[in-house]
Amino acid sequence: LLDLGARGPSLATETACASGASALAVARDLLLSGACDIAVAGGTEAAITPVVTTGFQRMGALSSRTGDPAAASRPFADDRDGFVISEGAAILVLERVGDARARGRRGYAQLAGTGMSSDAHHPTAPAPGGNVAEVALRAAVAEAGLRPSDIDHVNAHGTSTPKNDEMEAELIGRVLPHGPSVTAAKGVLGHSLGAAGAVEAALTVLTIHHSTVPPVANLTPQSLAFDLDCVTGAERRQDVRAAVSHSFGFGGHNVVLAFRAN
Repeated sequence: LLDLGARGPSLATETACASGASALAVARDLLLSGACDIAVAGGTEAAITPVVTTGFQRMGALSSRTGDPAAASRPFADDRDGFVISEGAAILVLERVGDARARGRRGYAQLAGTGMSSDAHHPTAPAPGGNVAEVALRAAVAEAGLRPSDIDHVNAHGTSTPKNDEMEAELIGRVLPHGPSVTAAKGVLGHSLGAAGAVEAALTVLTIHHSTVPPVANLTPQSLAFDLDCVTGAERRQDVRAAVSHSFGFGGHNVVLAFRAN
């Protein structure tokens, strides 16, 4: 705030692993309400400490592939066994489309819709089947003025944990049965917890801007456990007009961001 000279609303969101995505949703609401003209929002996390890491390990969330750490994070693979904890940060700058155009600027993509829901199910496990997460996904798509069939691409939460990936795959298959391309950045970046939603939102924006979907690391067509169009092996050139980014945090925090191409 000091460096930017920002004097508008300032707040932090806390929705576990969906916090970065929640910050972007709140920033969009502030812009639409007229409370600010430009929003700087995102997430950051530095949690690789003995206490935090031990806690995740004791609850069985971390991968046990210590002998092959580069291959430990395996989103949507049949032999996935947990995530690799990481640290990171991502910040996005948002403003209203009309204001950007008045300045002669064109953004990378439009954050066109957001959706949020809470499982009210379990402290760590997602609600089976993703029925409550579906509320967030459908809300984001509808607010963006889209139909589920319009979604070309999904940036999945993809933690590489058995329960999350199963829930998310079922959700995608049910709501988006036309088979949009799917990627999951945690295969190569690990799980940066509160930063992950913002990191993956930024990657979704870049996917739209560059018409390029990155592959899921450590996943092959043979090891894919679900009926999803996961991009594997190499990047895929694709004209993505609309995409969603999923963030599903411990405690049942579900946040979905819907992006449209400019």
